Amino acid sequence: MQFKDYYKVMGVARDASQDEIKRAYRKLARKYHPDVSKESDAEAKFKELQEANEVLKDPEKRAAYDQLGSDWRSGQDFRPPPDWGSGFEHSYRGGPGGGEQAADFSDFFSELFGSGTPFGQAGRSGGHRQGFAATGQDHVARVDINLEDAFKGGMRTVTLRSPELTPDGHVVVKPRTLRVSIPAGVKDGQQIRLAGQGGAGVGGAPAGDLYLEVRLNADPLFQVNGRDVTLTLPVAPWEAALGETVSVPTLGGSVEMKLPVGAKAGQKLRLKGRGLPGSPPGDQYVLLKIVLPPDSPEARSLFEQMKAKVPFDPRAGMNPRGTA
Repeated sequence: MQFKDYYKVMGVARDASQDEIKRAYRKLARKYHPDVSKESDAEAKFKELQEANEVLKDPEKRAAYDQLGSDWRSGQDFRPPPDWGSGFEHSYRGGPGGGEQAADFSDFFSELFGSGTPFGQAGRSGGHRQGFAATGQDHVARVDINLEDAFKGGMRTVTLRSPELTPDGHVVVKPRTLRVSIPAGVKDGQQIRLAGQGGAGVGGAPAGDLYLEVRLNADPLFQVNGRDVTLTLPVAPWEAALGETVSVPTLGGSVEMKLPVGAKAGQKLRLKGRGLPGSPPGDQYVLLKIVLPPDSPEARSLFEQMKAKVPFDPRAGMNPRGTA
């Protein structure tokens, strides 16, 4: 995927005001609109211009885009950083981000602002009016937590970044810090609602709500699927063959588990209720991985004895194709 320099597309400086961006778009839209332009690539340039304007005209998308930094160049290979969008607070609005028009934009736009990103999240748009009063807009933000936090729950300090427009039309990002209660057993993608923490109301109306979408960081031991977790457990050949009792890490601490006699590599065992808490709690699945001991004269001697005393061909019955 290639990086898109939206400022270059619109011919404006990175510190351009919103009014300057608006004027640049109108000028280039008249130049490249397919109905009036004589240039052979007018349609492609007009679509690229629309995409750039979709980001830069929106203070929230623009502030997020600016967080990527100024070192990127158009056409350079690009992948969003792992924490892209985390902690970035923005209001919910319909339109591109998850809408149909976004499908016409580039892969670059979809990766940053499409329906699978924090900027494609749905919520209540706010603005319920009664006379001159209007409920504040709901805001959404993504927070990344570790699996241990999801298992235990508890209070956590969350710092969010909220873009604002200055009186002269420039975008600034202001941080704010909240204390948030993370429920034990929260799942990846689950939203936590903070009432009254969204956009301010108008005319004495209440503020909107803030929805925090929880994303679980990758864990070095466990893979997560809903409330279930899977652990790949290394076992020695004799532990698998003899059905030994082994120590297994779980989210709540290590437990002892007896392997079935003759356990096989890739076999999956279940520890009921050892996943994330909930109603019902998730399970932990243990995927067995048989690991040979380090090479040594003693190990080789024992394997030579097994070779002599235990006739075994793991490839028996595997005839090459075309042979009887």
